[in-house]
Amino acid sequence: MARLAGVDLPKNKRVEIGLRYIYGIGPTASRVILEKAKVDPNTKVSDLTEGEVGQIREIIEREYEVEGELRRKVNRNIKRLIEIGSYRGIRHRRGLPVRGQRTKTNARTKRGARKTVAGRRRTVSKK
Repeated sequence: MARLAGVDLPKNKRVEIGLRYIYGIGPTASRVILEKAKVDPNTKVSDLTEGEVGQIREIIEREYEVEGELRRKVNRNIKRLIEIGSYRGIRHRRGLPVRGQRTKTNARTKRGARKTVAGRRRTVSKK
C-alpha cells in the first residue's frame, strides 16, 4: 500500500488517478510528477516499487504544497478576506457564492436546503 503525504492511495487504481486523492494534486500535477519520477502513469498503485514510491514522495515534498499545509494556507487566506471586510470576505461569512454566480435561482449547494418562508406565494388578482 502506497502512503504519500499522509494519504493512503487506492491500490486498484492507476498511479495517475491515485495521486489525485492527495489534496492539492490534480490531473496535470499528477502527470508532471510521474514524468519527473520516470514512472509509467498506467502502472497500478499496488505494482509500484519502494524506489518509485520514494521518488514520487520526494518530488511531492520538494515541489508541492499539499494536504494540511495547503488547507491551512487556504483557510488563512479566507480568514484574511473576512477580517479586512472585502466583498469576497462578506460572501464567505454569509455562506453565499463568492465568484459572482447568480443566487436568485440555483446556488443550492452553497445556500443549503430550501427554507420555506410563510406568505411567499404569488397571489392571483381577482377582477
